[in-house]
Amino acid sequence: MAVHPSEPSLAVPADPPGPPGGTPRRAWLITALIVVFMVINHADKAVLGLAAVPLMAELDIGRSTYGLVAGSFYLLFSLSGLVVGFFSARISTRGILFTLTMLWAVAQLPVLLVAAVPTLVAGRVLLGAAEGPAAAMSMHALYKWFPADRRGLPSALHISGAALGTLLAAPFLTWLISDFGWRAAFGALAVLSLGWGLVWLRTGHEGPFGEDGRRAAAGAGTERAGRKRWTRRARQSDGAALPHPKALPYRKVLLTGTVLGGICSAFAAQWALALASAWLPAYLRTQAGMGAAHVGLMVSGISALSFVLLLTVSPFTDRLKTRGASSRAASGVPQGVAVLVAACALAAVPFAGPGPAQLVLLAVGFGCHAVALPLHYVTTAEVVPARQRGAVFGIVAATGTLPGLIVPYLTGRLLDGAASESAGYTQAFLLTAAVMAACGALALATIRPERDAARLELPGALAR
Repeated sequence: MAVHPSEPSLAVPADPPGPPGGTPRRAWLITALIVVFMVINHADKAVLGLAAVPLMAELDIGRSTYGLVAGSFYLLFSLSGLVVGFFSARISTRGILFTLTMLWAVAQLPVLLVAAVPTLVAGRVLLGAAEGPAAAMSMHALYKWFPADRRGLPSALHISGAALGTLLAAPFLTWLISDFGWRAAFGALAVLSLGWGLVWLRTGHEGPFGEDGRRAAAGAGTERAGRKRWTRRARQSDGAALPHPKALPYRKVLLTGTVLGGICSAFAAQWALALASAWLPAYLRTQAGMGAAHVGLMVSGISALSFVLLLTVSPFTDRLKTRGASSRAASGVPQGVAVLVAACALAAVPFAGPGPAQLVLLAVGFGCHAVALPLHYVTTAEVVPARQRGAVFGIVAATGTLPGLIVPYLTGRLLDGAASESAGYTQAFLLTAAVMAACGALALATIRPERDAARLELPGALAR
């Protein structure tokens, strides 16, 4: 995507001459790269929680201070997601993702140079600012490679990178922390971020489903027919043969029930994710009596459940749509149900007592909510014109991820203020369950993409 001459540009080389064409093979290559992008993204989030116990001991910090450090990650997270979302219509997503990963690598360095609370906070703030736009912008980049009715599986694969990030990172980072110290885990993530950015700079391209209506030319060779079919589908999906709608007022789009309901489901999922990232490893060690290795396996197990659900539910929603089901039934209802199921499980955790039943409840509570994350992008995209999609995704992501700013510190305060550590965790779990139950009910009641697209008078091919 070309950069508008009046807007600021990211300092990366322009897209290589000769677009690669909108071939399915290229689309799945981009999908694979973005999945790896999300793996690194969530490994970055998980590392602090996995290192919490030795880090707190070495730096001699209390639970509230640790919660403040964990929450500092989200200080600029939402704001940066919002700002980059608005610029995404004029800046190539290739450049955006490259710049973000370079910042991820740099953000790991302060604590490697000087191990102290200020440097730890500085690194987490920078990392949060660089990761704030990551999910929305990588999803926006991915959507440029698939037609509207084929986005369920790519969306699920995108979000599954989050589950894979924790699934793969938990044992690997735990091993690094146990055998080489927690600094080694931060250093390894810096190297991974740098490596991905360099590969993306060479391989990443803009897809044929861009909001500006450009189409990649069909190339020569054996892929010519496939490229032509994919490009025709791009024209049909993006409405190349239809009048391109005027930009809608953002207030009007954001106040639709579908967008508000998607924000609710994302808010609930991010609340649980923030609690799990910052405090679940510490909870398993201090309350469930697990060793570091078993904690890593448990966290990986929860991520494996999320991964299975993501690869099962989202493709199933695509099949429902191809058979005539409404988007509300196929993508809206599962969001609310997943959040409500997770809320019920977390509410029961404090009363289950240590043992297998409690571990199952933890897995359901911290695993099921992941279903809402790809689906809220799918339903939101259906009520937003394509050229405004990146900005709206940025706004939705910024609002939905606000729990990360408050949950780690709030949980630390609950732990410090409770009569016992166990009582503090009980309060944290019950509060999380209450927030998720309310958000899940609102999502069920308000997400109605067909109705909202009609009210916004979006052409059918653009109501995505």
